[in-house]
Amino acid sequence: MDKPTEQESTSDNGWLSLELLKAVTPVLLLTLLVLVVGYKFIDPAPPKKIVISVSQSEGNYQAFAYLYAELLKREGVTLEIHQSQSEAESLKLLHEPKSGVDLALIQGGVASSEPTVGLVSLGSLYYQPAWVFCRCAKPVRHLTELKGKRIAIGTYGTGARVVADAVMAASGLDDTNSTLLVLGDDEAAQELQQGRVDAAFFLDVPHSPLIQSLAMDKHLRLLDFTEAEAYTRQLSFLHHLKVPDGGLSLAANLPDNEVNLLAPTVMLVARDSFHPALVYLVLKTISQVHGGGGLFNAPHEFPSAQGTDFALSEQAAYFYKSGLPFLDKYLPFWAATFVNRMLILLLPLLAVIYPLSKVVPSIYVWLVKSKIYKLYGELRYLETQIRLNSKPDAPSRHLADLKAIEDRVNQLKLPNAFAMHLYELRAHIAMVRGQIQLRESKLL
Repeated sequence: MDKPTEQESTSDNGWLSLELLKAVTPVLLLTLLVLVVGYKFIDPAPPKKIVISVSQSEGNYQAFAYLYAELLKREGVTLEIHQSQSEAESLKLLHEPKSGVDLALIQGGVASSEPTVGLVSLGSLYYQPAWVFCRCAKPVRHLTELKGKRIAIGTYGTGARVVADAVMAASGLDDTNSTLLVLGDDEAAQELQQGRVDAAFFLDVPHSPLIQSLAMDKHLRLLDFTEAEAYTRQLSFLHHLKVPDGGLSLAANLPDNEVNLLAPTVMLVARDSFHPALVYLVLKTISQVHGGGGLFNAPHEFPSAQGTDFALSEQAAYFYKSGLPFLDKYLPFWAATFVNRMLILLLPLLAVIYPLSKVVPSIYVWLVKSKIYKLYGELRYLETQIRLNSKPDAPSRHLADLKAIEDRVNQLKLPNAFAMHLYELRAHIAMVRGQIQLRESKLL
């Protein structure tokens, strides 16, 4: 038996490829449509540089920002630190689309008179206590005891100024009954220690050099807010803290008795357009920096969803409830980001392609068999004409029509799996030829 020639084999493969292409084309077009639609919904890749604004009047803000930058650098993200004059200015920069600022460290209470639309919180980070030191001959337990004194209240927009204004207003102190001096932290400390100021407000962490220096000064006393609970009821952004005996220095036994303090929290605030993937990376970073315990908080108490003046971002709310997403726990940042973005495309794609892949074989079989069915239709029509037409010249015309059908059958190239249908068709053609020849013999 002769083997198929190379030309015949090539023709078969070409026909097979053509029919297969016809079968898969709808699937390919639908896949392309899903990709185009999915691409419109997928978030763009996160930027490799972000900008945080910190008030230069708050030394600990800058120190923490540098820690964030070091950790983010390990993940391939650059954190640029912008120093503002105050927290009020940092908030203003967040509101300005062209400022380039993405994040800001903001103390609780600063935003009370500022619009919060377009901004979200990534959580509170730590307590920032208000320390009121005074040159007093005896312990001071009520802010009203400073009435008539020279009081440094911080510069406009700073955390110290916000707290000073709030607690003094609640206590009935103002510029009509006291001398209020607008001084920065360093200048206020110097004036206080030199006796040109009677009292001063400071907001800083307990281990800062400034607070330690003032606490060690034997000419100064730390105000004990014995009415701290009452203040927190009236000023919701404040929290009641206690410094235990020796809390500032065990060696020097400072303070020598428990002291009540008031403290807002420091929040990390972002634009509501801040990239979701970067939100999780930043949350992971601040957890590493602020997750340890301290004088005023237990381990893992911060960062926290509590104590913020802004609504939590969607990602932050998820983080504080359930932790990091699965991929962010086990993959490097950029790998997790890539996989997450691809899943947004691939999941709907698989949902479409999988059921369609079940249909493609059926479409392919139908396309192949339709070639045979079309010829069968012509053959049946010819049989009908043979029965109905009894003219003498009919058999010769019918044989010519049958020959045309047979030629097309012989030119038909089918995959081997469908060869049986081809042989059956040829057998039926032979049967019809027999019918024509029989009718022709009867007419002779």
